[in-house]
This record gives sequence, C-alpha cells and structure tokens, in this order.
Amino acid sequence: MSSTRRRALEAAVTLIGTEGIRALTHGRVDAAASLPPGSTSNHFRTRAALLAGVIEWIATAERSEGGFPVVVVDTADDLITMLERALELESGPGATRTRARYALFLESLDADAAAPLRRQRRIFEEWTRAALVRIGGPDAAAGTHMLMAACDGLLLHRITVDPEAPIGDAIRRAVTAALSV
Repeated sequence: MSSTRRRALEAAVTLIGTEGIRALTHGRVDAAASLPPGSTSNHFRTRAALLAGVIEWIATAERSEGGFPVVVVDTADDLITMLERALELESGPGATRTRARYALFLESLDADAAAPLRRQRRIFEEWTRAALVRIGGPDAAAGTHMLMAACDGLLLHRITVDPEAPIGDAIRRAVTAALSV
C-alpha cells in the first residue's frame, strides 16, 4: 500500500472518530493527512469509495492488532482477562477508531460496503462462541450474544460517557452469566 493511501486512510479514521461521519470529505482528508489537494481522490474517486476504503482499513487493522481469533483461552479467568484487555485497548488507545467504526456501522446502509465490518464482527462472535464452549461446554454457546452485548455496552459507555469506568467486575459477571446459560 502506498504511503499516500495509508496516510489518507489513517486521517479519514481520525476525522470520523473525532468529528463524525459528516467530516469525511476528500479535501478534509487531504488536509488532515498533510497531503496535496486531490491526493485522496486519486485513490478513492467517490465518497462511497472512500467510505468503503475506510471500512476495509478498520477491519484489517482490528484483525492484525486485536489477537482475534488467534488467542486461545482455556479458563473463565483467561476469557475475562482477554476481554478486559480488548475493551481497555478499544476504549483507550483505540477509542478514535472505535468511534469511527460505530459511526460507519450506523452510516453504512449499503450492506456490501459494510461487509468487512460485519465479517470482522462474525469472526469475533465465532471466537467468543468457541471460547465459551471450550470453557463451559456446548450449552455455553447460548451465552455468546449476551456476552457480546454486555461488552458492546461497556465499550460504548467508556467511549461516550466515562473513559475510566471500571469494567472488570462487569465483565466477570457477564462471563459468569454466559457460562451458566
């Protein structure tokens, strides 16, 4: 990937994550990335192409950084630790990207454009289901959606209301509940 394309995508994620989806224009991305005018449109001819590029960029970054689905957990404590780490990363150093991802989920009415984000979500869902089954047996799979919803709620709370909100006890309770479904 060219350095110009990478800089444009990183700037686009920052713009969306800090100023909202309406801030995403070719000119604003060029300015935010310190690129000559027209550089972003050379790589992404339309706003739709730029949105699709940003969506793919976020999904790729999350796959390479998050450890999912590579990390294997064998105990409830391992799962709790992994989820805490993931939520701390996504609501701390990765908060801007998390906000951008949520904005893009809401904005992406085109199922094809949002496919990379949905695919990423399915990967995490499959990883979570497999972890619950490995720890608690086949019946534990029924707790997958509840556990993911609890983590989504905690993450949303941290990136919108209280970045320092404690999450350990809530994650422990959610994992315990998921394993006892």
